[in-house]
Amino acid sequence: MEIPELEIRAPTRGNRRLEALLEAANGDRRLHAWWYMQQVNADRRDMSDHSWVHIQIVANIALRLFRLLNRAGVEPAMVSDHGMKPRDAEVVIAAACLFHDTGMSIHRTDHEQYSLFLAADRLPQLLEGIYDEPELTVVTSEALHAVIGHRRRGDPVTVESGIVRVSDALDMASGRSRIPFETRRPNIHSISAAAIDTISIEPGDERAVRIEIAMNNSAGLFQVDELLATKLRGSGIEEHIEVVAQIDAEHEKRLVPVFRI
Repeated sequence: MEIPELEIRAPTRGNRRLEALLEAANGDRRLHAWWYMQQVNADRRDMSDHSWVHIQIVANIALRLFRLLNRAGVEPAMVSDHGMKPRDAEVVIAAACLFHDTGMSIHRTDHEQYSLFLAADRLPQLLEGIYDEPELTVVTSEALHAVIGHRRRGDPVTVESGIVRVSDALDMASGRSRIPFETRRPNIHSISAAAIDTISIEPGDERAVRIEIAMNNSAGLFQVDELLATKLRGSGIEEHIEVVAQIDAEHEKRLVPVFRI
């Protein structure tokens, strides 16, 4: 069998440590195999996209959120708790994004916990040469917290973890519904994702971040209220984020002509 060469791309903005992490991840065939298996198990359950594409989208959203929040004065744990730099928080966030769904390669149920032991084994190897001890263990531990914190009841206690949690939910646009629709077995997750046209993340006027979600059908409210709102509540960053969702089309798009059980 062959697994294609994969490359996660994200704007590093001169962050050499982040660049080194992404380079190490892009060269790690075991990590690529986990991403492959994530999608295999997602396919088996007719789920939305959980491939490396999802990983890249979440990582880019997370870095965007962090930079807007940090610009507005929101301090990450890497700075407030450890006396390190915002660029180290970017490494923590990116690392957590890379590994947050690797447990799906084993099983969907409790996949966040399985992701922990895979990341705990592999992440220190990717960070070797980027950090020395004790910083290596600090960065790894904070990334692991963000991995487990992204689940529904993850109880994140750092800004970094809250960002990963919210970013995971923000990968909700129509592309994620591709696989269930191709197999003609749509469900509420795929239908609601198909109802989301675009998501924009910009600096806010009253809050640090304004997220605007354009929908073509009110089915998209499931993504916004059931998934995003659930992840946003208890994230620790909800007070800094404003979410506005609206249907731009004059008439709602017809997503499913007939639904049979």
